Amino acid sequence: MATFLYKLGRLSFRRRHFVALIWVALLTLAGVGAASAPPAGTTSFSIPGTEAQKAFDLLEERFPGTSADGATARVVFKAPSGEKMTDAGNKATVEKTVGELADGSEVASVADPYTGNAVSQDGTIAYASVKYDVSGMELEETTKDALEDAAQQARDAGLSVEIGGDALQAVPHTGTTEIIGIAVAAVVLVITFGSLVAAGLPLLTALIGVGIGVASITALASALELGSTTSILAMMIGLAVGIDYALFIVSRYRAELADGREREEAAGRAVGTAGSAVVFAGLTVVIALVGLAVVNIPMLTKMGVAAAGTVAIAVLIALTMVPALLGYAGRRVKPAGAKSKLLGGARKGSDQREGSEWTDRQPKENLGTRWARFVVRRPLAVLLLGVVGLGAAAIPAASLELGLPDDGSQPTSTTQRRAYDLLSEGFGPGFNGPLMVVVDAKGSDAPQQVFTDVSNEIKNLDDVVAVTPPAPNKGGDTATITVIPDSKPSSVQTEDLVHAIRDAGGDIEAKTGAETLVTGSTAMNIDVSEKLNDALLPYLVLVVGLAFLLLIVVFRSILVPLKAALGFLLSVMAALGAVVAVFQWGWLSGLIGVEETGPVMSMMPIFMVGVVFGLAMDYEVFLVTRMREAYVHGEKPDQAVVTGFKHGARVVSAAAVIMMAVFAGFVGSSESMIKMIGFGLAIAVFFDAFVVRMAIVPAVLALLGKKAWWLPKWLDRALPNVDVEGEGLRTAEERGSGPDEDRELVRT
Repeated sequence: MATFLYKLGRLSFRRRHFVALIWVALLTLAGVGAASAPPAGTTSFSIPGTEAQKAFDLLEERFPGTSADGATARVVFKAPSGEKMTDAGNKATVEKTVGELADGSEVASVADPYTGNAVSQDGTIAYASVKYDVSGMELEETTKDALEDAAQQARDAGLSVEIGGDALQAVPHTGTTEIIGIAVAAVVLVITFGSLVAAGLPLLTALIGVGIGVASITALASALELGSTTSILAMMIGLAVGIDYALFIVSRYRAELADGREREEAAGRAVGTAGSAVVFAGLTVVIALVGLAVVNIPMLTKMGVAAAGTVAIAVLIALTMVPALLGYAGRRVKPAGAKSKLLGGARKGSDQREGSEWTDRQPKENLGTRWARFVVRRPLAVLLLGVVGLGAAAIPAASLELGLPDDGSQPTSTTQRRAYDLLSEGFGPGFNGPLMVVVDAKGSDAPQQVFTDVSNEIKNLDDVVAVTPPAPNKGGDTATITVIPDSKPSSVQTEDLVHAIRDAGGDIEAKTGAETLVTGSTAMNIDVSEKLNDALLPYLVLVVGLAFLLLIVVFRSILVPLKAALGFLLSVMAALGAVVAVFQWGWLSGLIGVEETGPVMSMMPIFMVGVVFGLAMDYEVFLVTRMREAYVHGEKPDQAVVTGFKHGARVVSAAAVIMMAVFAGFVGSSESMIKMIGFGLAIAVFFDAFVVRMAIVPAVLALLGKKAWWLPKWLDRALPNVDVEGEGLRTAEERGSGPDEDRELVRT
């Protein structure tokens, strides 16, 4: 592989005009596609194989035309102090508001509070339910404006009015902190390279790659039903890995220049060595993201595949466009250790020169080298300290509670949250999470009796406040029953009630043949959480297993990939512990704008396992391949660890800081899921890069010695030789010239 990538790097350097033209053309094509694509429609949230989804599909079949997936709004009214909603003036205001709401072109129905028993027992709170023909993301702005105007007129009349439901659902935005993250990345790159030009290359190529990826997602959003969260996630991951991959190529290029090589040769060797690490690191990320398909949740699968596509683009750009831009930059990219004139380099009397002359000055050992020597001298102490520290950070993960966000998790400043609180005050906490029971009595001889039996059975269950009379369809073979729990939607008691209703439905089905199903947003959330929990272990085995095999090929070792996987488990558990501490317990939540604590998003554990594993293997591959390269070239195991840190520690540290900054930039998102993912990934990168890869990994390698690189002879013969270390290139150089076929390729 190193030889092939070496050829590709030299070819991209020489034919830079052609390479740049291709990528600019792709960016233009994706941009035109995004600009001309129709707006993204509704994003279907289907969970195949769950009872809630089965009930939803049954409703679509047996109750046609009811717009089961249409947006809803609850306009909640509260009377002024000392008054009631049944007072004549307040009642007239509400009825006027209901009439205005019913005039909307996209409104399917509006329920009057006074005819629908929607006034609280103390008479202070009432609500009107509005049903729309289209989903919240498809509602026209005029419809949303009409809803808000009607509420405002009722406020002007003296009532407190808030609006809940998904009718006012907005497209999430990431906030200005995303720009701050990119700015931090730019500063780190300048400090790392000591050159504005060299620092600008990773940023430029990453932005081009993300631009192509996000524009492509936008162009396909309508056809593939991709939600807005999909493009934000792709941007988050694509930007982070894009900067990192380009950073490693540019860094190796500068190191090759410092060793005295010509620029074209340096570009080829940078892509042949660091590029090999980029390919395998990118493969682990892609495997982790595409592997999300095993969960069998279409939305999660689409998010994973879209993000994986953006990562693949980042890899291709690092291998081709980075060397092409290095060709354009010419002497403006200095050898390692040299600084640009703007930053104080190349002053009169300086011995900082290029090429073969860049050997006069003997720099002192860098921090990475000194740290590696310290770890090699005291590996056991460093190992124990790292493991104990991550173990302590992981303790909160034992209290992990999973759920999906609802209006109760919104900031108190939003009208959705205030409506949620008013409904809880007037009708009880369970009113915000009603359960819909669908009774399919098509195979029963007495459907009406079955409906009554199911209703009576549910009334006798614990944690039930109210049960509405069965509402049959026109055919009389299917009915819906609404159940109001006594507990809030995200509580354990409500989850137990869902299971109790399903158990009772199983008994009725055994007696009558009628099927009882529970659906609704609360039941759907419960089913999603259970499905994700059930899929976590198979997903972990699949992703870690495939990546383990991949790393065996890369490192030609059994213990190094095993150590990498165990280190990943430590970092991901510690990161989950931090997420629980901040988003569930509320520790330091004010610092990142978490206004409301609650259960951790259901997909967070499995998503973090996938993404963090891929990113963790990035640093493992980049750092340890340098160590293996030194070991293969004859150094002793301890010295190979020090050499790996000498060449890689600063760059890996810079890459980790950049990735943390990019992820942390998404903490400013208005979408709670994006905020949690951004924080979780940022803290996971910190744990993995600076504790696992910088401390635990060298400590373990120092303790293992030569055993770390042991591989059974039969397996060594069976594995393909991918030559990540560039040994083939080194052998060719020692013969006094590059490979003939390489020279022939770059001439053509």
